[in-house]
Amino acid sequence: MDSTYTDDEQRLIDVWEDHLRCEFADRDAAATVATMSDDNYVNHVPVMTGGCGRDEMLAFYGRHFIPKMPADTKLSPVCRTVGQGRVIDEMVFGFTHDIVMDWMLPGVAPTGRRVEVPLVVVVQLRAGQIVCERIYWDQASVLVQLGLLDPLHLPVAGAETAWKVLDPGRPSNDLIRRTTVGSDAQPAYKAPHRMRDKAGRR
Repeated sequence: MDSTYTDDEQRLIDVWEDHLRCEFADRDAAATVATMSDDNYVNHVPVMTGGCGRDEMLAFYGRHFIPKMPADTKLSPVCRTVGQGRVIDEMVFGFTHDIVMDWMLPGVAPTGRRVEVPLVVVVQLRAGQIVCERIYWDQASVLVQLGLLDPLHLPVAGAETAWKVLDPGRPSNDLIRRTTVGSDAQPAYKAPHRMRDKAGRR
């Protein structure tokens, strides 16, 4: 990633990287929360886990995030954008699903499978503290890799999504080719009709 930043941008990066160190290297919930503002919030968007404020985040990091992170977790940086009080990191998040991951896969028993998924985190900072984190990833890709979602008749992919982020030269449009048979091809998957509720409404 580009290492040329202004002094103000570097200060934002330093706070964010200190936060990451506390999470993933030191595994210290209190130190992690100490890098955040009183009114902070964290939202893992696909599953809506996280919290608001120091008390909630101390409990979340201490119970559901840090101790629920696989030991072989790897963050592979792809791109970083810094400005307007934000750090936006694009990365590939890799791990072996050998532990219940409350924050990402709540209630899912360990499968022992390897997962690699593109992940984007948007970090807002103010006065040297982290105000919020919004973290995005493709949960369908994760579920495919864990064997919990069958991609055969769905427009979803597994680890290939991560591989293509790391290597843009990999083939595109495989899902289109998979479902196209001649010019008059029909969709391979049709959504089920909406079920009626108890009152008979759709």
